[in-house]
Amino acid sequence: MTELAAQTQTALTRLVADRQATGRVPSVVGAVARAGSLTWSHGAGSADLANPGVPPTADSQFLIASQSKTLTAVAILALRDEGKLSLDDSLETHVPESKHGNVTIRQMLSHASGMQREPVGDVWDLMKFPDRDELVAGWNDADRVGKPHHRFHYSNLVYSLLGEVVARLDGKPWYDAIKARILDPLEMRRTTVGMDGGPAATGYYVPPFSDVPVVEPLLDIKAMAACGGLASTAADLAKWAMFVANPVSEVLSKDTLEEMCQVQIMADTARWQLAFGLGFMLFRRGNDLYVGHDGGMPGHITSTFVHRASGTAGICLQASTSAPAPSALAIDLITTVLEQDPLPTDPWLPGTPVPVELTGVLGPWWTEGSPFNFTVKGGVLQAKSPAAADWQAPAVFERIADDTYRTISGREVGELLTITRDATGTPMKLHWATYLCTREPLAFADIPH
Repeated sequence: MTELAAQTQTALTRLVADRQATGRVPSVVGAVARAGSLTWSHGAGSADLANPGVPPTADSQFLIASQSKTLTAVAILALRDEGKLSLDDSLETHVPESKHGNVTIRQMLSHASGMQREPVGDVWDLMKFPDRDELVAGWNDADRVGKPHHRFHYSNLVYSLLGEVVARLDGKPWYDAIKARILDPLEMRRTTVGMDGGPAATGYYVPPFSDVPVVEPLLDIKAMAACGGLASTAADLAKWAMFVANPVSEVLSKDTLEEMCQVQIMADTARWQLAFGLGFMLFRRGNDLYVGHDGGMPGHITSTFVHRASGTAGICLQASTSAPAPSALAIDLITTVLEQDPLPTDPWLPGTPVPVELTGVLGPWWTEGSPFNFTVKGGVLQAKSPAAADWQAPAVFERIADDTYRTISGREVGELLTITRDATGTPMKLHWATYLCTREPLAFADIPH
């Protein structure tokens, strides 16, 4: 593990201990990952009340429930990148039995389809869960309770069907598909459907008006596993979180993971603090964005969130049906580390020589009455307003032809930048996203036509 300062570790331990005590949670594991690996973990309470005083550890399994959705979503995006589906495909393209027309993969990933929350049949009352055939048949009997994209509506049903899409396109059961695509490459060996028989936290329900916990059952949710069937450990989830922070191409490209973290629909329309991307919850606290997902099953309430900008993750695993919000602890762990023990600033290093064709482009250019400073870093052309905040990334350009560049990140991503030169080859003007850029500030009225 990468060492944290003793003072930081004490603060983190106190957070976990306070959560266990004030939340009346039989056992809690809190963990932090950064710089590519598990950095710190602490267990509080008793992993099994039949053996009091022995806390859970980073190697104790908990049911991670709806955190499973993030792995299903990554598998779907990997299939998209392989050309096996489009996010705008309707479900019936891949599950022809579906009778709900125009429910797209994108809508399903972002909980914007309007389909009902759970499979038909009162599954959480009867505790009888559908197999694959029953899932698809039940899908056709389910209601579309809202208009697509009209408002956020969380649905375990649609994620169960996304698992069916993965299974059909990969030609193997959902778990076998994500094991091959995700778990094995990331060496997440204790992330399984249900508990694997190793060290685990027993799940409990703690009644509100007594202090006598009740053991919760371990459920086999069958074809709903893609929406919530996994168990995992803090050690495994640290590997997953570090992948979310910095993807490996063997599993998913960096660009695609970034695409998954773009807002698709706002879940919290009152405060705009929670949105959904393609499979990920996007939680904002202050000026910072955290990417991850919560999970809840009888006896287990969990969360993993990542501050991608710093590569820091917080993990909260709680063995109680009625535990407090897990994302709050996960994010508290991250913010404590960022505030008390930030990673050292990377040293400035000299760059590569400036490409000859860019020497006359460097410096300020004015557009729409405001300046942008064009610079080269590591041989790559960038532009940023001098009035922009430090946290705002510059626009970055990629050369695609002589005097023609594509904006690949930052402001005006996707748009072209072209350079117009005079007879001596000196750049006289730029066009960025078609807007004129000149060396001197001009009003629109002053632009020669």
